[in-house]
Amino acid sequence: MTQQHTEPTTQADQDLTTESGSRPPKSKRAHIISHTHWDREWYLPYEKHHMRLVQLVDSLLDQLDEGLDYKSFYLDGQTIIIEDYLQVRPEQKERLEKHIRNGRIVIGPWYILQDAFLTSGEANVRNMQVGHQDAKRYGTPSKIGYFPDTFGLVGQTPQLMLQSGIDNVFFGRGVKPTGFNNTVSDEGYESSFSELMWEGPDGSKVLGVLFANWYSNGNEVPVDEASARKFWETKLADAEKYASTNELLYMNGCDHQPIQRDLPEAIRMAEQLYPDIEFVHSNFPDYLEALRGNAEHELSTVKGELRSQRTDGWGTLVNTASARVYLKQMNQLGQAMLEKVAEPLASYAYLLGRAYPHDQLTYAWKTLMQNHPHDSICGCSVDEVHREMVTRFDKSRHVAEALVEQSSSEIASMVDTSIFTSYGGDARPLITFNTTGWERSGVVQMELDAARRYFRDGYSLEEMALQMNEIDLSNRILVDEHGASVPCAVEDLGLQFGYDLPDDRFRQPYSCRRVRITFEAEKVPALGLKTYAWVRSEGISNEEVHDGQLSNEATLQHKERGMENEHLSVVIADNGSFSITDKRTGRTYHDLGIYEDVGDIGNEYMFKQPENEVARTTQDLVAEIRVIENTAYRISYEMVHHWEVPESADELLDREQRELIYYPYRKAKRSVSMIPFKIRTVVSLSRSGKGIHMETTFNNQAKDHRVRALFPTDLKSAVHHADSMFEIATRDNIPAPEWQNPSNTQHQQSFVDVSEDQAGLVVANLGLNEYEVLQDGRNTIAVTLLRAVGELGDWGLFPTPEAQCLGEHSFQLEIIPHHGHAAAADAYIEAYQFQVPWTRVQTEVHPGDLTPSHSLLAWQGEGLAFSSLKVNTDSGDLMLRWYNMTTEATTLRLAATPTSSLSWEAMYKSNVLEEEGETYEASQIEGASSVSFASKEWIMQTGACEIVTVGLRR
Repeated sequence: MTQQHTEPTTQADQDLTTESGSRPPKSKRAHIISHTHWDREWYLPYEKHHMRLVQLVDSLLDQLDEGLDYKSFYLDGQTIIIEDYLQVRPEQKERLEKHIRNGRIVIGPWYILQDAFLTSGEANVRNMQVGHQDAKRYGTPSKIGYFPDTFGLVGQTPQLMLQSGIDNVFFGRGVKPTGFNNTVSDEGYESSFSELMWEGPDGSKVLGVLFANWYSNGNEVPVDEASARKFWETKLADAEKYASTNELLYMNGCDHQPIQRDLPEAIRMAEQLYPDIEFVHSNFPDYLEALRGNAEHELSTVKGELRSQRTDGWGTLVNTASARVYLKQMNQLGQAMLEKVAEPLASYAYLLGRAYPHDQLTYAWKTLMQNHPHDSICGCSVDEVHREMVTRFDKSRHVAEALVEQSSSEIASMVDTSIFTSYGGDARPLITFNTTGWERSGVVQMELDAARRYFRDGYSLEEMALQMNEIDLSNRILVDEHGASVPCAVEDLGLQFGYDLPDDRFRQPYSCRRVRITFEAEKVPALGLKTYAWVRSEGISNEEVHDGQLSNEATLQHKERGMENEHLSVVIADNGSFSITDKRTGRTYHDLGIYEDVGDIGNEYMFKQPENEVARTTQDLVAEIRVIENTAYRISYEMVHHWEVPESADELLDREQRELIYYPYRKAKRSVSMIPFKIRTVVSLSRSGKGIHMETTFNNQAKDHRVRALFPTDLKSAVHHADSMFEIATRDNIPAPEWQNPSNTQHQQSFVDVSEDQAGLVVANLGLNEYEVLQDGRNTIAVTLLRAVGELGDWGLFPTPEAQCLGEHSFQLEIIPHHGHAAAADAYIEAYQFQVPWTRVQTEVHPGDLTPSHSLLAWQGEGLAFSSLKVNTDSGDLMLRWYNMTTEATTLRLAATPTSSLSWEAMYKSNVLEEEGETYEASQIEGASSVSFASKEWIMQTGACEIVTVGLRR
């Protein structure tokens, strides 16, 4: 007989035993989730953080190898940590993968933890796609919507999560819970608990969990009894204050936090101290399951953007949108080159039989996204971090440019340019590509080789130079595919060196005679091309075109200081500001383009104007004004302001920074010493233009200040609209009652719009992500051009002299009047096209399968914005994405064009992960169509504010 062994009964066991002999259920459960929040770069340069990461993962692997007491670790939701670690420790891949596959290291869903407002919608989609792809190489991506320290969240996040198979969001900023009384604040902007329901503009809902006590509320749990008792007394009360259930969440980690290797012992001590509470070394899926299974209260529903609207406004970190503006400008260009140019052109070439550069595009995207973490793209790190970012931006853009050059050349080689044969052997065809989703007109400039001599042909350098210099450039005109003359300006660039890099030969250097040609391309089809040629026209003088100076009948000049086309009339005032009259509405907008300068004694995170400072403006400053371009296709005026501004803040700012005075309480003023501040502005109107292009340049030598451009609208509206991620967000002009900050600056992507029913004004930008609608009685749109500060801010003193942004700067804006709410979409399309560079390429006279004016496909959908065109990595299907800019359902119609030889076998609805969904049948088109559709089309109903991804299979 085997003797049964029993443990002795302790007093604690007796205390926990009821009269019936059973153990009572635990009253609460503490979920302790181990993690580290890994900012790749911030208060230290990347490589210094990188070396600490290697130490951390080494320690984690050792801990997991020791046994099962240490249950699991969440790797901060970003797979780039794996890349960074294995770059140094490649031999640890098998060991790392083992723990990922058995669920003890949880990875994904993102590639990096990005900022939400300063990165494009497509960049966020690529981030999710790449994160999933990389995670699948090691195991299963976590389905956790993880935003621990993101500086506010965009309204479309719930829809993006659900389309990624994620039904939850964990976040640290954007909503402030009400607190003790568990009541909802005005209009549902606040949450009763740390758990809430978050609803996007399309109606998508996810469970939201706010780190109300931050993502470090379970950090460094004590093991010794006295410290542990004190720790848990505070931590339990803090979590219970906000939690909606008895499932309490504790995040065991913080920024760059090493793992707590004695956590199992700390948990055992907690269990001894609080026997009625279950302490679990948990993970997010288990916590979510417990949370949903023990719901006790109805949760608040928070709708739309989470931007900390109901706070005092001093800690929202919104002014990271204007810190180191040069980074935002480089990011805008980098994103546009990848998502709006390189991918569409590569897709175009792929459909013509070329290989799609999946790996190259992924590499370019990864390099770009390495600049997207919040402490990187927000410009709120030490100077070394942002120097390295510039290199990454360049690297990613160079890849995009190489792919664009390759794809456009391949497509051009298949365009039939033989129509220009009749102009002789020196006809020079050129092709303009429109990679936006709408028909486009605009001024295009490119360099063109009039003639070449290759070194391989045996010419001496002297012979090549002589022949090139003798090339006759006279009597040449630009013509379109129909032979119609197109007004242009041609600048002789003289003798130039160049080279080809053939795929099958050594490099081929040449000498050429090059010209720069500028003209207006009209009605280039959406996702298509249009062909022109620079040809000789004997006996026809083109002197006027070469000079760019035209007769009064052709000019867009209106009176001495005006511009006018069929849409707009512009008058420039003595102070360099201008007024725009929208001929369609008769509405005139006055005093546009005045500059404002104020002091800034804040930091990279937040702007703080010195108390009682009166803003300086160019309102009363007379500008030098002159015409610098006057052609048939465009007129441009230059305005120069010779201004003075204070050279910096006064000496008190340095002392306040060293004493770590919280920036809202600083008393520093601006220096009495003044320095010159010359601003050059060029405003332009093109023949077909629906907006005024404005370029501002200056050499900033002043410190501790902010420069903005002002655009009074004089429109009556309590709200305005701003372009955000896959959304036109509606925001109040006047902040909530809780807001105390005198500044109400906010984020934008492509544009901001103030509208009435019958009139509106859009101000579009290139990489200028900060604006404010002023409470000045005129609803003025103020766009931040530059913010110059000298410290990082946050938890200590980190001087950042390069954040003063000294040196040359250039900024581009477009001011677009429109008819009002009902017609705003047309202005938004103009603003979106403003973001996208034209692509143009020179080619030869040759036959081809593509017509000289050609497009891939046609689509139609009122209120829809076209977002992307790419090829799926696995299926090879063409993937297209739109989003509904409106709150009304609409219809998407999609078809091949008559000029396209392509046909589609099937169309299906997808999601942002490009997973195949419902298939749609094509229908035959009967009668005329308002778009150039071929014989059949697909029709899809699109919901309000819906993000729609479509797959096309050939």
